[in-house]
Amino acid sequence: MRGTTALPDSPCTASRRGEPPVHRLEVRLPDDVPFAVGSFDSIGPMSRAAFPHRHTFYEIVHVTHGTGTHVVDLDRWELRPPQLGLILPGRLHHWEDVRGLDGSVVLFTPEFLLDHPGDQDLLRRIGERPWLRLDPAAHSRTGRLIAELREEYGHGDAGFATVLRSLLHVLLVRTARLAGPDRPAVPAATPPGRDTAGRQVVGRQAAVAEEFARLLARTDRDGGADVPRSVRDCAERIGVTPGYLTEAVRAAVGRTPAGLLRDARTKEAQRLLARTELTVRQIAARTGFDDPAYFCRFFRRETGMSPGDFRKRRDI
Repeated sequence: MRGTTALPDSPCTASRRGEPPVHRLEVRLPDDVPFAVGSFDSIGPMSRAAFPHRHTFYEIVHVTHGTGTHVVDLDRWELRPPQLGLILPGRLHHWEDVRGLDGSVVLFTPEFLLDHPGDQDLLRRIGERPWLRLDPAAHSRTGRLIAELREEYGHGDAGFATVLRSLLHVLLVRTARLAGPDRPAVPAATPPGRDTAGRQVVGRQAAVAEEFARLLARTDRDGGADVPRSVRDCAERIGVTPGYLTEAVRAAVGRTPAGLLRDARTKEAQRLLARTELTVRQIAARTGFDDPAYFCRFFRRETGMSPGDFRKRRDI
């Protein structure tokens, strides 16, 4: 194996007490290409980790054999191979009661997508339905593509990084087709590009709406969600006024940035409550609330229950 997904001396680190480990991608390929592909065995034990952890990179798993459950954030996916799954950076995931797990794992960082910048939007779209059951034809096509990725990666011939990016692009396009066209207009999705009257959203408005979607999907350097605190915060990061941001996002997805931001903060809070041992005060701070009491009121308003009740129900 010419690459690894962990530092030799510390495969995972947790930068804040009580938080799950953060898994980073370190490779030893020519030119430090941030990509790796192989079997679950060759990638290493972290590919089957039974404890919740985050990634700073993307992971695609093509499961060909095995039983058990794959847990991503608040969702549980029973293994019924053949299946194809995507774990986005910053998501908490682990494997439960897995037996006989086999298949392929593809790992890459956002920076690896420089030849195809639109691939990040494809990945966000796939992330809305991140676990897919494959029919025989789709399973065969996926297997062939990943076999080509493994062959190219293993040889490392001249220009191999460009070939890897091209093959990965094809894999993402075909996976997005499998995910289907019926996707909700959520911040993780590529903005549909039309306003509520059906007119095409183009130019600066479309670019601003797309950057807002990227902002909500972005992860911080420790692998956790870097959730903005307010619409004004988002606007400042993008370089526009709050009013223009609201106009652009509403035209693109039919919702306000304030509503989408509330959804993002709520989802990150749920993720941390369900999969970490952080206190409510710590989770409030991680999701941009200076006052834990206000965070509790916010969480109850958005979910209908207190943070403590939500955590208890997830433990049942």
